[in-house]
Amino acid sequence: MSRRILILAHTGRHEAMQSALHAIELLRGAGLTPVMLPHDSAVVHEAIHNGVLSANGLTVESIDTKSSLQDVELGMVLGGDGSVLRAAEMVRESDLPLMAVNLGHVGFLAEAEQADLERAVTSIVNKDYKVEERMAIDVKVLVGKHLVAHTWALNEASVEKSNRERMLEVVMGVDDRPISSFGCDGVVMATPTGSTAYAFSGGGPIVWPEVQAMLMVPLSAHALFARPLVVSPESVISVDVLQRTNEAGVLWCDGRRTVDLPAGARIEVTRSSSPVKLARLALTPFSERLVRKFDLPTDGWRGSIPDKDRAAMEKRKLAGRDQDNWHQTLADSHGIRIVEPHHTAPRPGVVPPVTTPIPVITKADEQEIVQLSPSPPTDEHNEEPRND
Repeated sequence: MSRRILILAHTGRHEAMQSALHAIELLRGAGLTPVMLPHDSAVVHEAIHNGVLSANGLTVESIDTKSSLQDVELGMVLGGDGSVLRAAEMVRESDLPLMAVNLGHVGFLAEAEQADLERAVTSIVNKDYKVEERMAIDVKVLVGKHLVAHTWALNEASVEKSNRERMLEVVMGVDDRPISSFGCDGVVMATPTGSTAYAFSGGGPIVWPEVQAMLMVPLSAHALFARPLVVSPESVISVDVLQRTNEAGVLWCDGRRTVDLPAGARIEVTRSSSPVKLARLALTPFSERLVRKFDLPTDGWRGSIPDKDRAAMEKRKLAGRDQDNWHQTLADSHGIRIVEPHHTAPRPGVVPPVTTPIPVITKADEQEIVQLSPSPPTDEHNEEPRND
């Protein structure tokens, strides 16, 4: 049976659909069977029929996600991070890994750029890729004792105000313990993968994808303490919408799934038992991806790194790959030294000043002083005459 590759493209962009047809042509030429979901396939065929896309007689096989994904080897996503989130939602019930080719702006979840499309297809044909798991979160909405919604997210679940004129009053909690209460525009509960998305815009920390943790990031909180929190993945993080202002909120998961939140609703987030699988072409360090995607200035305002220091850093990097060199470096080093504080010795000939000792008075001394002190005169003859 031929290997099947699912093509998931941003059907609202001409560039994405044309790239999808190019990928289909390359995969079919290599002996693989590209397939698409019914909706995407219908949009592509309609665009070809209307002359919007040039396909040269190319057709695309359509499959049903509920019955046919078990026979698919990989999902190839053509678009930005939003397209990856859409694809992850569509294949959620399966174990299908996704490989993204970025046609958007930042594309943190993408593995290749549009110019590398042919290289990405070649890697798929040769099975030259690695699959890594990204942590997802389970999201529950409770009103009283009733569970009114149960969904999930790869990036984040954000609780936001529904009325732009009023703040949303919330309580942030961890493991059924309230942490802080304030009025705000919302609270983002994110995964490490989502730390470079909405949570990042809200001032949250960037967390490396392999770190197992959950984030809580308040949005425009009217409070003295409203710092982002990094929480254990074994914890339960929660946001309660308070009833004192009778303001409702809204829950958004990855910007795709939404639930209205009445006053008194509680949102609980835990680590999902089903991670999302992403196919990687090269194990590029996340730090390098971070610098490249955000175009970070590694030179700094004090100037670029001198060539001498750069050469020394590269030399240490190469030497660190050889364990024998490490042992030699340790043998040649002076080891760890204990540094004591430097106290200056007294100078010769210096006589310390004469000091008077301060007496220590005890309780017995106080009583003796009270007994020895003379009583004030009470003789009536010594009283001064009064002018009546």
